Amino acid sequence: MSKEVRKQEPQVLWNHFADLNAVPRPSKKEERVRAFMVEFAKQHDLMVMEDAIGNVIIKKAATPGMEDRKSIIMQSHLDMVHQKNNDTDFDFLTEGIDMFVEGDIIKARGTTLGADNGIGVAAIMAVLSSSDIAHPAIEALFTIDEETGMTGAKELDKNILTSQILLNLDTEEDDEIDIGCAGGVDITATKTYSTSDVDATYLSKKITVKGLNGGHSGMDIIKGLGNANKMIARLLDAMQKKGAVHFQSIKGGSLRNAIPREAVTVVSFLESDLNSMLNAFQSCKEAILDEYKSLEANITISFEDAPNAAVLTQEDSRTLVYTLLGIHNGVYRMSPDIDGLVETSNNLARVTLEDSKLQI
Repeated sequence: MSKEVRKQEPQVLWNHFADLNAVPRPSKKEERVRAFMVEFAKQHDLMVMEDAIGNVIIKKAATPGMEDRKSIIMQSHLDMVHQKNNDTDFDFLTEGIDMFVEGDIIKARGTTLGADNGIGVAAIMAVLSSSDIAHPAIEALFTIDEETGMTGAKELDKNILTSQILLNLDTEEDDEIDIGCAGGVDITATKTYSTSDVDATYLSKKITVKGLNGGHSGMDIIKGLGNANKMIARLLDAMQKKGAVHFQSIKGGSLRNAIPREAVTVVSFLESDLNSMLNAFQSCKEAILDEYKSLEANITISFEDAPNAAVLTQEDSRTLVYTLLGIHNGVYRMSPDIDGLVETSNNLARVTLEDSKLQI
């Protein structure tokens, strides 16, 4: 982890963030970071407890002169979106985030940074560890599994906290206080197909889309960034217009709340259709690169040889492509009341077809 991160100002904040990011903390695997927070509390002689679901609560008494103020809850979540590039060798269960400084931005090499909501956790840690910040009594609430179900918040022990004011530090703006709420729905579609082997008159090709920015399906959906799953569907739709294309497999995206930055599919078609398929692929590729040249400068789209294997029928393959094309991706509607606010959106987050089993 870069020592440069620890030199950023305010150093107390960035040092806590660096310490936190050294601890593996993917959603639903928060055991290590929970233990880290308990140990942090003990080092600073603070009261600490965990409720039955695994949320960590640390309490700190008011500083002198603030005892008569209303106590507050400061809340952030411990888990992070654990997404990496396909060509990045990284294990979120055992490794800390590899951070570096680029200009005035802190980034991670090949993975998500974990600033959602690690920077909020670090800010609370900075207050809890301080000796010169005046504050009322604080109940610091660190919830688990926010990114994949809000499990910690939903199952929070209602008898642990007593404060009537809660400050949630999971936000994109550092100079605003928001009062509001948001909700989401997960939809998973599945299907099992019949497959058959192809003969020697067929070729198989691996099509890969990668290098996209990705991002959070909530805060970044308004940016119009590329979705690797939608790009794969467009490429195959163009090829289908030139002949029968049969799916072998597809793997696009990794997490339900992350805009997919990579997707790969293997398809088969008649060897006699190679030139027309390649021309259709190339034409669509150029259109995608031109369309996203301002937003996605690092896209790469490749067309490579692959071994033959069992495939879906032409009809099932065509229907699957049409399904991926038809699923809305991006903003549905902007708020008519609040300028610049996305009211409803959808993210085609993850598509897998393996061993004839499809999941979207």
